[in-house]
Amino acid sequence: MRLLVLGGTHFLGRHVVAAGLARGHEVATFTRGRSGRAPEGVRDLHGDREVAGDLGAALGEWRPELVVDCSCQSRAAATQAAETLAGPAGADLRGYAFVSSINAYAGWPPGPVGSDDDPTWPEDTVLEGAEDYGPTKAWAERRLTAALDVPVLLARAGLICGPYDPLERLGWWLRRIGAGGRVVVPETLDQPMAIVDARDLADWLVRGAEQGWRGGVNATGPSDLITLGGLLETCVRVTGADVELVPLPEATLLEAGVEPWTHLPFWLPADVAATAWQVATPRARETGLVTRTVEQTVSDVWDWLRAEQPPARPGAGLPAELEARLLAG
Repeated sequence: MRLLVLGGTHFLGRHVVAAGLARGHEVATFTRGRSGRAPEGVRDLHGDREVAGDLGAALGEWRPELVVDCSCQSRAAATQAAETLAGPAGADLRGYAFVSSINAYAGWPPGPVGSDDDPTWPEDTVLEGAEDYGPTKAWAERRLTAALDVPVLLARAGLICGPYDPLERLGWWLRRIGAGGRVVVPETLDQPMAIVDARDLADWLVRGAEQGWRGGVNATGPSDLITLGGLLETCVRVTGADVELVPLPEATLLEAGVEPWTHLPFWLPADVAATAWQVATPRARETGLVTRTVEQTVSDVWDWLRAEQPPARPGAGLPAELEARLLAG
């Protein structure tokens, strides 16, 4: 079938393209053309999905049968996709998989999320800056579902890891641990974590569009998959580095100005971590969202970092001078 990937050259999108090709689809990507080109054999369509008419003009007479939407970050982007594909451009459409987020839930963070039916942000909610990410995803879910006369899968993704992740979360830990020496880590290493490999999620999204799944699904790994400590020890094992992990109390880290999640990826304060990782995923498991081993994900990200040597994201992770002060203290 003809598969359109909205955003197909950046992290999750490129894995969706690979999954679509592996499943025998004719694939097209629609991007602004800023994060690379689509692979050979894929229609490389360009435009701004927030601009009226751009998507329709790029599609021309090519009519998608399936859509996986990886790049919707605004209400305007959702509106343009909905209006374009509700018209002649979507005449052959059979299924739409929308990558939403567990941030669409009004109660997350801190959670927990007890089911796929927990309440999402009300439609009229608009917050400031980055805080509006969750309300925007919830709004887009409603807009697309209402406009399109086909099944719309609302994949509420959690923490996605894997090769080509530009956000320097798992990648930052691997770089830092791989450099060796004494490494500051939070003392709460027993906090549980739920992650999903981008490649597993990508294959599941394509299958969901093919099979006409609809409605909200918490698309992340099981909450008992691994602990933060287990993940970091996996990084040590995979890199083979000569390293000493130095656990510091939460109070010490916060008093020194260490920002949870930003400076130490995956670390959440204890009162948030107690519930934030508790996201029920029964429908995801029933529909076959597999979870490869954490060891495999970590190993593959390390191989990618070493093979392609992507530049580190500026400002990612714990500043070296701050880590030095903490270790000296």
